[in-house]
Amino acid sequence: MTMIERLWIDICPIEAIPARGCRVVHTQQGQIAIFRTATGEVFALDNRCPHKGGPLSEGIVHDRQVTCPLHNWVIGLDDGEAKGADKGSVRPYPIRLEGGRVYIDVRLVPTSSAA
Repeated sequence: MTMIERLWIDICPIEAIPARGCRVVHTQQGQIAIFRTATGEVFALDNRCPHKGGPLSEGIVHDRQVTCPLHNWVIGLDDGEAKGADKGSVRPYPIRLEGGRVYIDVRLVPTSSAA
């Protein structure tokens, strides 16, 4: 069995993401929203609601979820799944916190560039 090495890129210090807020990483394939909860957990998802493509980065972060600003769909930050009666999902990305900095696994990011 072959081990796949993770390739992490440094995104920003955790303080650059406000509690219950978001920062966006731009790639050639689209945007990745990096969220920070009130308790300091950090998650990354594609920045497109599965409903109508709304910018999740502009939504309201609550608990371990974000509510899309367009039509109030609630998306789980840990798995990218729509909650309640809504159906759909967005791609989550592995995140690592180390030394007060946020890293994303570039092996799973569409391109290796970050902003």
